[in-house]
Amino acid sequence: MDYNLTFAMVHGQGYDGANNMRGIANGLKELIMDESPSAYYVHCFAHQLQLTLVAVAKESGDCTWFFQQLAHLLNALGMSCKKMRMLRIAQAEELIDALELEEVEIGSGLNQNMGLGRPCDTRWGSHFKTVNHVISMYGALRRVLHKIGDEYHGAEAEAALSIETILRSFEFVFMAHLMQEIFGYTHELCRALQKQGEDIVMLLSLFVTQSITWRL
Repeated sequence: MDYNLTFAMVHGQGYDGANNMRGIANGLKELIMDESPSAYYVHCFAHQLQLTLVAVAKESGDCTWFFQQLAHLLNALGMSCKKMRMLRIAQAEELIDALELEEVEIGSGLNQNMGLGRPCDTRWGSHFKTVNHVISMYGALRRVLHKIGDEYHGAEAEAALSIETILRSFEFVFMAHLMQEIFGYTHELCRALQKQGEDIVMLLSLFVTQSITWRL
């Protein structure tokens, strides 16, 4: 077998479950199981940490409510070029205000425009990234939602004003920072697990360190 791998030592299989990977993975999965029946395949096995964290979070009513509001926020902004342009302008206005108040620093790579990614349960770090961006873009998001409420009509305007009101609530702000804190604990471990050839001893050490941090 290539790469000096022994089928007898294969005890499990895990692949990216994305649609564009399924066709390739299925053939390899069957080939390996023909040689080693004990090498069971678990869908998205490499994403178990992310899946577990998201599943546990969704058991909380407050967390479920928070992620529902994130979905409403993304739907209200949509993917239209006009709304994306409004968001970029709002970010620029927020940056100008912050510079005038000397709340931010100027430098290469700093204060770049961000986009809102839709969180996916099986995509590493997607929830953490979305929450981070919502917190960083908080002022710009409120500006855009308010502007949509003023310039649009009907259900679209009502939805924007409704989510803008929710963004101003203590509950939403508190949950955003809480989820940022929780996902932040596992982010480094998630990234380490994705790297090829990562030293297992180093990973175990990182896991122990993170476990101690969680207890604190």
